[in-house]
Amino acid sequence: MIHTLLIVVVSYLLGSIPFGYLLVRIFRGEDVRQTGSGNIGATNVARTGSKGLAVATLLLDALKGYVAVAHVFHFASHHPGHVPDYGPHSVYILAALAGFCAILGHMFPVWLRFKGGKGVATAVGAFLGIAPAAVGISLLLFVAIVAVTRYVSLGSIAGAAAFPVAAWWLNAATRSPAVLVLMAASSLLIILRHKDNIRRLLAGNENRFGGKKTGAA
Repeated sequence: MIHTLLIVVVSYLLGSIPFGYLLVRIFRGEDVRQTGSGNIGATNVARTGSKGLAVATLLLDALKGYVAVAHVFHFASHHPGHVPDYGPHSVYILAALAGFCAILGHMFPVWLRFKGGKGVATAVGAFLGIAPAAVGISLLLFVAIVAVTRYVSLGSIAGAAAFPVAAWWLNAATRSPAVLVLMAASSLLIILRHKDNIRRLLAGNENRFGGKKTGAA
């Protein structure tokens, strides 16, 4: 039980590192939360006028998700006797839990009064550590939807929704009800964080990629 609790706490704290906020504060002396949507993710960092910082935010946010999951696999391979026994899929259950907690940390960071980002980049990193082929399917769906509709938010939502299904289909190690529930919960969190985008999509006034801005994304 203590190992599971440590995974939860460490993964949450790792996910809660607000790289977008820190980079903009350090290199531009600004608070990214005062820009655009007030989000701390890469998209809003780009609105500060620095594409370099946006790319760095994207990579670092993905990295923290990946590290949270990779740490579980590393620990399990080096200390198999200390892995909690949740059945034949124990390691993947713990990895999915770590990913979920990292995503939760990014969305609700304790350091910023629990007001964070939407978790897409962190989820990509975490999911890469669990089922990389399924991430490929989600990314292909994302690219296809954005190419056709130019709605980045719609592509993100669809990619998040597709991941648990693709992971179950492509990776036998994830075919556990507990793993599926944790991956689906992670995807649901991302979709719920896009609630404002969903409202604008339904109203027909969501921003299109490369188009004129009509509201905060």
